Amino acid sequence: MLKRNAMALWAAFAILLAACTGANPAGSASPAGPSSAAPSTSGAPAASAGAADLTIESWRTDDLAIWQDKIIPAFNAKYPNIKITFSPTKPDEYNGVLNTKLQGGTAGDLITCRPFDASLQLFKDGNLAALNDLPGLANFGDVAKSAWITDDGKDVFCVPMASVIHGFIYNTDAFDKLSVTAAPTTVEEFHALLDKFKTDGTYTPLAMGTKELWESATMGFQNIGPNYWKGEEGRKALIDGSAKFTDQPYVDTWAELASWKPYLPNGYEAIAYADAQQYFASGKAAIYPAGSWDIAYFEGQGVKIGFFGPPLPKAGDTCYVSDHTDIALGMNAKTTHPAEAKTFLDWVASDEFATLYSNGLPGFYSLSNNAVKIDDAIAQQAVDLRKSCKSTIRNSYQILSRGEPNLENELWRVTAAVINGTLTPQKAGEEIQAGLDKWYKPAGD
Repeated sequence: MLKRNAMALWAAFAILLAACTGANPAGSASPAGPSSAAPSTSGAPAASAGAADLTIESWRTDDLAIWQDKIIPAFNAKYPNIKITFSPTKPDEYNGVLNTKLQGGTAGDLITCRPFDASLQLFKDGNLAALNDLPGLANFGDVAKSAWITDDGKDVFCVPMASVIHGFIYNTDAFDKLSVTAAPTTVEEFHALLDKFKTDGTYTPLAMGTKELWESATMGFQNIGPNYWKGEEGRKALIDGSAKFTDQPYVDTWAELASWKPYLPNGYEAIAYADAQQYFASGKAAIYPAGSWDIAYFEGQGVKIGFFGPPLPKAGDTCYVSDHTDIALGMNAKTTHPAEAKTFLDWVASDEFATLYSNGLPGFYSLSNNAVKIDDAIAQQAVDLRKSCKSTIRNSYQILSRGEPNLENELWRVTAAVINGTLTPQKAGEEIQAGLDKWYKPAGD
């Protein structure tokens, strides 16, 4: 009897010890190491969260202040025991730096997700955790989740945060000085305006550089291009193989970008993204090709700005605008704080975060099903393009950048070369298509 009681006592003690170890709120690793068990998939992450220090990986260096001053304090008002550190990397270095950190086991607990292929590959490689059971995902529709879901629709791996709208930001003081009363709506009007500023000489017509390559494609090619390839119609035609980058719409897009060269700052080839921002913010340039993501930065610099959409090749053409599902947040599959990370992600999916983010970073538009009132007039000006133009997304982000050479990176390279005058528009199309043909075969081919 005594032996049986002792055995029962030891069994009870073992069960109690296991329960206590499994409920460790700090997320300590088991003796087998931090990767020996999959992250928690609890449907109620807040209930099991404890104290933790979480780091967010991001490419949004411009957003450091808003995260530190507004977003993180708002979260900590509800969850004071979860410390959040926002740790951004330069946009053009983010993918490489993140991959190096993931391979070395030093990446943060939360990973800011680019849309479609890049993040999908991170999920396939086991770097991002599935978030199917996160309650807050009910706040997003299929379109919002489409950039961060597997092809079969079974796994969502990032919480949608915002879309951005491409276009042109202009200095209202510059427009006033030359008595410009209306933004250009056609390419012809656009060039007439650029010539007007160039002739006057007070302002550089366009503020953009080609040093970092990605600017040329993101702020140039993907900005004006949808009006040439007809938005979603052209984007999907590249995927199904019925269109090629050697077709006239793409050659025409590069030809238009090549025509910008005389209107750019002297030495633009050595101007990086931050340099171009400062150039425009200092009042030296009239127009900044970019998109809504830069609205908050320039308003923070005290620049009086307006916003207009990409000019139409011909008056009366249908207008298309890149309304790009841009940014989301996922969980490092190897975080040692899965419950706390999911608590934060569930809060990111909330209406509170959507309102805070949309108004704290004017020009980033919530993807939540619930309407968010936008207080910033210029951000509203940009999002109003949805009323007059058909929306599309960047044509290199879904499916077409899954192989090597990487389409997105190749577009950076050739578009910068076209603007620099070292590659013709026709040759750019040939190089891009040749690279794509090396690995991509449309379904049915």
